Parts: sequence; C-alpha cells; structure tokens
Amino acid sequence: QHCHLNNDNLAFSLKFFQVVTQCVTLESKHLDKVLRTRQLVFDFDGERPIPRLREPLDLFTIPSTSCPFQGVRWPIECEVIRDKIQHIEWDPSEPEPFYQPTGDEQAPMPVGGVRGNTVYRIDPATKSSYFTYSRVGGSRGPIKSATSCANHQEEPTLAFESRFESGNLRKAVQVGQYDYELTLRTDLYTTKHTQWFYFRVRNMRAGVTYRFTIINLMKASSLYSAGMRPLLYSEHAAWLKGEGWQRTGANIRYYRNNTEQDGKALYSLTWTLEFPFDGDTCYLAHCYPYTYSNLQHYLREIISDPVRAAYCKLRVLCRSLAGNAVYVLTVTAPSSSLAERKAKRAVVVTARVHPGETNSSWMMQGFLEFLLSDLPDARLLREIFIFKIIPMLNPDGVVVGNYRCSLTGRDLNRNYRSLLHDSFPCIWYTRNMVKRLLAEREVVVYCDFHGHSRKNNVFMYGCSDRKDASQCLQERVFPLMMSKNSTAKFSFRSCKFKMHKSKEGTGRIVMWRLGIRNSYTMESTFGGSTLGDRKGTHFSTRDLKSMGYCFCDTLLDFCDPDPAKVTKHCLEELGLLLRQEVRRKLGREVDSLEDLCHIDIESSTSGSNSTESDGLPVHLLNATNQGKKKHLRSRKERNRLRQERVQSTGPKIIQRNIKHLVDLTKYMSISTSLQRTISDYTNPTVHNALLPRLQTSARNERYVL
Repeated sequence: QHCHLNNDNLAFSLKFFQVVTQCVTLESKHLDKVLRTRQLVFDFDGERPIPRLREPLDLFTIPSTSCPFQGVRWPIECEVIRDKIQHIEWDPSEPEPFYQPTGDEQAPMPVGGVRGNTVYRIDPATKSSYFTYSRVGGSRGPIKSATSCANHQEEPTLAFESRFESGNLRKAVQVGQYDYELTLRTDLYTTKHTQWFYFRVRNMRAGVTYRFTIINLMKASSLYSAGMRPLLYSEHAAWLKGEGWQRTGANIRYYRNNTEQDGKALYSLTWTLEFPFDGDTCYLAHCYPYTYSNLQHYLREIISDPVRAAYCKLRVLCRSLAGNAVYVLTVTAPSSSLAERKAKRAVVVTARVHPGETNSSWMMQGFLEFLLSDLPDARLLREIFIFKIIPMLNPDGVVVGNYRCSLTGRDLNRNYRSLLHDSFPCIWYTRNMVKRLLAEREVVVYCDFHGHSRKNNVFMYGCSDRKDASQCLQERVFPLMMSKNSTAKFSFRSCKFKMHKSKEGTGRIVMWRLGIRNSYTMESTFGGSTLGDRKGTHFSTRDLKSMGYCFCDTLLDFCDPDPAKVTKHCLEELGLLLRQEVRRKLGREVDSLEDLCHIDIESSTSGSNSTESDGLPVHLLNATNQGKKKHLRSRKERNRLRQERVQSTGPKIIQRNIKHLVDLTKYMSISTSLQRTISDYTNPTVHNALLPRLQTSARNERYVL
C-alpha cells in the first residue's frame, strides 16, 4: 500500500516487489486494489501473474473523440479555398462498360492561351523551388481570383476550380465555344508526373456537348486507349437522385500531340460530355477521390465505436514533412496470456505511398471494414494475427494533389533504403517499425496497395529467390490463392516476381531483404476487368473494397493449418503453369523444379519508371547547390590565383600573422603556468597550504584564456 510508481523513471521499489509476491495467489481483479497503480498490466501463465508495463499513452498524439484530429497542413505557398468538398458514396446498380472506340475520334492539337481565352489560371504553387514550411489552411491572406481574363462573350464560359484538397488543374483555356484546353499541375517541386486530375466545374448548360482536352500528360500509353472513361460527379444528381461518381465521356482518345517538355514528348487526352443539369456544380476526376480528410473521418468513426476500439488501437506513427500525421492501426484480439500473445504472427499492410493512386485507399478501406467487422472469419483473423496497418503513407502528396511524389519532389517508393529520416519520415519510421516487429515475431505477409495506369484487373508483384530451388514457387502461392478467390477481378497471369535493379528501393524488395518471404505490392487498375462475367466493365468503389475483403479471405486460406491445401494443390498447380509457360515461350520441356526456377520467362513489370525522381530531396539538393564552392579546373590556375592574392594583400597578412604569433606566445606562456599550477595542486604536500590561492589563480588564468 506504500508502493509508489514514478511515471518518469518507472523505478520499482523493494516494497513494490514485496507486494507483488504477496499477491501471487490473488485474482486479477484484486491486484489493482492492492497495488493502487494503473501502470501495470498482468498476464497470467496458469495461476502465476506476470507483470508488464502498460503501453504508454503519450508516446505520440492519440486521436480520440474528446481530442479532434489536427487540421490539414499545406505548404505555405498553396492557396486553398474555404469551400468544404464532400461526395456521397454510391455504386451503380450495374457495372459500367468500357468505351468502345469508333475510329472517328478527333485529335485536337494544343492551341494555347495566345489564340484562346484563358478562363482559369493559378500561379504555380511553387514560388520557391523546394518545400520550406507549412501551415493549416495553406497561404495567408485572401484567396486571389483564378480567372485571368474577363469574359465578354454572349455565351457564358465554364467556371473552373481546383484549389481544394487533392485537386489538380493549373490552367483552362477556352479554344472554341464549348471546347476547353486543360493543363494539369506537375507534382510540387518537380516538372514531371502529370496523370491525376480532379477539379470542379460550374456555370454549365444541360444538353450541350462540351469537349475537354488535357494537353500535358507524360505517359506514352494509357488505359484511356483501352476503353477507360473519366469520372463525373453532379451535386444536383446526388441531392435529387442519391447518385454519386459515374463514368462519363464519348469520343475518348489518348494520343501524342505536337508539343514537348524538357525534350520529351507530351500526350493529350480528349473527351466530350453533356452535363445533366443547368447551373450544376460538377467534378471531374481520373479515379474516385479519397482525400486525407476522408481518412480522418473514417478513423474517427472507428475510435468512436467502443466495440471496434477494443481490438483496434490508433496511433500516430510519425509526422510528415509538412507536419501531417501518419496513422498506424494495430488490430488484434486481446490475449489471455503472455504465451498466447507471443505466439501470434504479424501481417503488415500499407497503402497510398503514391498519392494519385486513390484506388489503393478504397482497397484499404475494404480491408479494414472486413477486418474490424463481427464476421466469424474476421474474429478468427484477429485471434491468429497482429495486424500493423498504415492506411496513408504519403499524406502531404495526397493533400496537394500530387500523382507520385511527396513534398521532397521524390518518389517515396524508391527510398525505403534511405537514411534521411528527416526528409522521408513516413517510410523511415515504417521500415523501423517492421524491423522491431521482426525482432519480436514472424511477419507472415507484407503487402503495399497500389494503383496501375496501364494494365487492367488486379494483380501482384512479388519477390523470387532463385538461389533456393525449394522456395522458388512459395512466393507465388498467395497470388494464386487470390486469383481463385476473385476469378473475375484478379489476374494471376499479370503477376510478376522479378526483382529489377531499378526497384531495389521499393517497399516490396526492402521488406523481402529484411526477411519477409511473402512481400508483395497489390496493384489495382484505374480501369476495370477483362476477366469472366466482368469483362469490359469498370471497377466501382464497391469492387475495389471487395479486393480488401478478398485479401482477408486469402490470408485465412494461406495460413490454413492443413499444409496439404498449400503443398499438394497450389504448388502442383504452379509447377504445371510454369511448365506450360516455358513450353509456350521457349518451346522446350522442363522436368525438375530446380531447372524451372533458373529459367527467366518474365517480361518487365511495366511499372512506372521513377528513376528520374531519384536522388536527394529537392530542399536538400537546393541547399547543397547554394553552399557549393566553384572548383578550379587545374592546379596551375589555383597556384596563379594564390600568388595574386598574396601579392595584393601581402602587408596586411604579414601584420596579421605577427599579431597572431604574439598572441599565441602569450597564451602558450599562460598555458605553461597553468600546467605548473595544476602540478602543484596535485602534490599532496602543498595541496592544503596552497589550495585557496591555486583556485584563484586558475580561475583568473582561465578567464584570460
């Protein structure tokens, strides 16, 4: 009863141990009354209580219902409108079909603001070439008008806006009565990565065919050439009919135009559409938006539910470069004993390292909805595993509407090996979290959710070990099971397991090298499916969330206690599939598994090339360049300039050197005196007699020095 536990140093007194010893046979409900502390949690091994410290609550900010989430932080140069952008979640009753090209689609070439009427323009959001600091709400002061030219036409022009969370549109030029030429903003502090678009349109007329043409896309190929259509959201339709995002557009064409940027060709996307209502407020987007505020709203719902909060703990892993919170969720069922807790294996799932891949967030939400539900399979997963989940790795990029990079101007998914934790805090802390987890327990699966802009369906990229023939097919088992659980959406044929040198810095390969054998990225198309009864149709948000459910189902199958399900069926089928692929591509038979593992039949992953965004963060690179001295080309030139400096400043240098020599001589004599003084001080015979005087002398000479 006299025990006291200090919250700062957590020192245990002898009395405390005596009390614990006396309480061995007591029930757990009586321990708290006897100890009078809430800093301990007791695990029971049989009847023997094992004390451990309670998890600290103030290690990082912990959002709760009583403590609201922090406001969204923007770079200081970004203007942000005060309108609150909200969309209802809705799915069409039937899958929406791909666009079928007719061959007569037009390919308008860029006209530009000289010959057109610029109706919307925002200043480049980078007044400086690198990130400096941020604040909630972006730039200070009033919001400037984005309309650069007054409209004197009889027919009103469309009113554009993109200065909201995840928005991306830099300029709109009216080149015909109903034709608009659009320019996207590149990722902040870069001149590259234009793919994601999301903007608002007002002042339209119903029944009129409008044409939109984006003129500065940078990828040579796109799913728009394979039937993908843009997305439209109408506020009137949401209010009157309860309808949300829908696929829209006709006369869709993706093509190379006649312009270049930095010596590289640019591409255009053009489409036509009719707005459903007069004077509506509509939004157009590349994929279903999922903002940082959407994530905060969903997490708030989780922690407000006491049932889900009992097995889902929300923490802040770190702060991003702009100061936005990177959240991590720990999901598991409470353990009845310490041995049971230690026996649990772990699963790590992350998403949204590339901010423009919003489909990954919808898969993540589906995964969380299933895992936190009351379904029997969900309860079993929580009892078997400890889940570490990071739903949004790049909140800064999501906020400002980037497609690929963070505020460093670099692709985070190429920097998992970086030691610059101040520049790449999100992935640095993620990697360290996984390292600590591996030191405690086995990590069964690591998976990073992504989106893909050039291939349909859902598929995975994995890592293969060619050195170990006995393990060469193991990494393919989980994707094969995914394809069996989702036959109309997941394509095993699109899965790749080759580790390219340019991808060594990705989360998938870095986690594999840390020791996680089943390390994947799960890629979801921006388009739709080419499989089964869903062939030729777009994915909705319901389809994307269903892939999160499927991931949970596959985890249970993959960790089934019956090894025959994996060994006998999946491995045999994988061997057969590989032999068929070798026969088809190389025209020869392979008998042994060892020979099969050493045959390379995979093509490139067709993933995005981010090598152009490799290197130091832009803000560090800029600081390095500013402080860099100009190097002379030769020793002869350096000697010549040195002689000129000596001749021009000779007398001053001589006088200055003489003065320094005099000062140095004086200091050396003082130092010698001080040494003698110290020697006398350490002599026991003179110590007592000279102590006061020596202390004064040393103090004075130290002052002179």
